[in-house]
Amino acid sequence: MRKDPTERVLRGLYSAVLYLLTPLTVYHLIWRGFRFSEYFQRWDERYGSYRAPPRRSDVWLHAVSVGEVNAAAPVINALLRERPGLRLVVTTITPTGSERVRALWGEAIDHVYAPYDLPGAVGRFLAHYRPALALVMETELWPNLLFGCRDRGIPAYLLNARLSARSLRGYSVLRPLIARALRTFRRVAAQSPADAQRFVHLGAAPGQVLATGNLKFDIAVPPGLEAFVAQFRQRVPPSRPVWIAASTHEDEEAPVVAIHRRLRARWPDLLLLWAPRHPERFARAAEAAQDAGWRVASRRQAQWPDADTDVFVVDTLGELTSFYACAGVAFVGGSLQPIGGHNLLEPAAVGTPAVTGPRLHNFVEISRRLEEAGAVIIAADAAAVAEALARLLDDASLREAMARNGLELVEQGRGALPRTLAMIDADLPAAAPAQDRDG
Repeated sequence: MRKDPTERVLRGLYSAVLYLLTPLTVYHLIWRGFRFSEYFQRWDERYGSYRAPPRRSDVWLHAVSVGEVNAAAPVINALLRERPGLRLVVTTITPTGSERVRALWGEAIDHVYAPYDLPGAVGRFLAHYRPALALVMETELWPNLLFGCRDRGIPAYLLNARLSARSLRGYSVLRPLIARALRTFRRVAAQSPADAQRFVHLGAAPGQVLATGNLKFDIAVPPGLEAFVAQFRQRVPPSRPVWIAASTHEDEEAPVVAIHRRLRARWPDLLLLWAPRHPERFARAAEAAQDAGWRVASRRQAQWPDADTDVFVVDTLGELTSFYACAGVAFVGGSLQPIGGHNLLEPAAVGTPAVTGPRLHNFVEISRRLEEAGAVIIAADAAAVAEALARLLDDASLREAMARNGLELVEQGRGALPRTLAMIDADLPAAAPAQDRDG
């Protein structure tokens, strides 16, 4: 393969800057560790060092955190089901992503943290796991990882790819390098035609990009959901109103308290299920509710709310969709501050009408389709969120219509999974015999 001298220079400059910034990665891990202790663990993996012996992987899939792991779940489940014996390694960046991987698949797959995009760490990772196929979720465009796959002859695909107009602008400084990294993918499976066009603007070849749809529409309802809701309703009768504040961030905690106080003025027995986005906020949410004078319980401490519980903190991972199904209405966070929103399809998939704030740049297409279908209310600010929740709590027919519309839209949107599996099929390796996988 003829070397691109411009690429060599760009990669060299990029890698030199990363090596100079390496001390900051240590400071970052320490700073995050004070908020979430799991960041103090497994540093060796982040620098491409492993205690276990090398082992060949049939498929490597990279997903940043919980949302991307959930989006990848239909693909991983299909591979495990249709190709028994296939060895998968999944990488994440966050501990919450790691916990979600273990909650979904236990020891059925390998999990390590993704290495920092340093040439040495990347080389050690690829040499250790020797993947035959690389699947990258959404918008993880790490040049050294992608060039490393190309240089080792590992076919790579970008799945469920999304690129907002804001992110496209953000890549502008590194565009000459990112464009070259993007072209290492066999295919870019975009969530929508708009995303596909933005990837072409970023540097992908037009024939390289396909709009396959959003894997998040292929969301699976948790097994045993009806039994879960029945257990909840044994403690919380259907006559008691319930709302859920889901995937909230730090700057949304005070608005959630204010909204609950305002709603309880009209519905004194209203129960709030509160599921902060990050585990380090679980305790803070409970403290905020206690400081407001409410009786607080949590999933880990009490398992279920009781008649005296005013606020129930969902301080576990992997149960959000089930608790969505327990609520009459939902507020989906990450949308009152510039986070970009979180997955609005999760409440829709279990028939719970949802309200969200306006900051939805990570879910532009999904929020547009849900709003057009009459399945979500997009509120301008926290006060408007409270008004929308009150309207839904007061109007059973509106709740039922939004629930029905959401379920129909999710069903209509399914189909990205078979298209994605068909796209990668030619590069899927046959599972190696057990005696050939290690060493």
